[in-house]
Amino acid sequence: MTSAPSLQDVITYFDRKTISILDRYGPGPRVHYHTGLVDSPLGSHTSVPQLKRALVEGQELMLRQAVEAWDASTRLSGEILDVGCGLGGGAIFWAQEFSAEVTAVTCVPSHGELVARFATEAGVGSKVRPLVCDAALVPGENRFDAVVAVDSSGYLARDEWFARMAALLRPGGSVFIIDCFLEDLRYAELFNRHWRTRIGTIGEYRAAARESGLRSEAIADVTGRTVHFWTTTLALMEAESKSAGGAATDESRYAASRQAHGMVRDGLMNGGLRYALIAFAKGSGRNARIQPSFSAVEISS
Repeated sequence: MTSAPSLQDVITYFDRKTISILDRYGPGPRVHYHTGLVDSPLGSHTSVPQLKRALVEGQELMLRQAVEAWDASTRLSGEILDVGCGLGGGAIFWAQEFSAEVTAVTCVPSHGELVARFATEAGVGSKVRPLVCDAALVPGENRFDAVVAVDSSGYLARDEWFARMAALLRPGGSVFIIDCFLEDLRYAELFNRHWRTRIGTIGEYRAAARESGLRSEAIADVTGRTVHFWTTTLALMEAESKSAGGAATDESRYAASRQAHGMVRDGLMNGGLRYALIAFAKGSGRNARIQPSFSAVEISS
């Protein structure tokens, strides 16, 4: 397993990707940057706008799947912590769909400002509060009903993060995670290098949760339904490359992405990678209590 990237590495990576995220998954106000559910491949002559639309619809469908798996109408309608919120698509989704009060955590200062802007555009500026800080250093105790992390948990030191979440949750609260998990070590190096992350196994997550006093609740495997999301991203890169006329700069930019996206698609198809929605719950007994020093900045809308 490769070592975890530094916080500054992650901040720089996502800050530089902002324009491409908006181009691919925008214009918003619900802008997601995570894997979606696409149940069948699109035809070879599908246009760039159609491919982009399919990806965004797939991302929304992933959250709809989470709604069903997690009984979101009752468990994600209170005080929610959205960890690694990206540009705020998920936070806005929970606020709009379930009237949740969402603290949207990002380590990227420029993203905090965008989350505030998009939330205001979506009419939920008073319900979505961006917080710029390390997700393992969110202050407080017993203040949230649920924690959600969508394609972001790989950026966090699992033991430290689960302990912090256990302290932040109210008794009976839950941690909900959507992510890609490792089944075959051969997929780790390229995955981690391309996305500046550290992919883990479900067993690793369970162990960290158990150590922090959280109990495993459920796993919903959606691996088969994510394969064609990556088929679609590959098709989009091919279509964009053709529209650029094969310019050397564009080809160089696409080459590494093609390799990484193809690897994920193949890993999901052959069992080397697994995509799942997992849930952990905090009981009423003794849980980890941490009082870290922290630096956090709330962004007002």
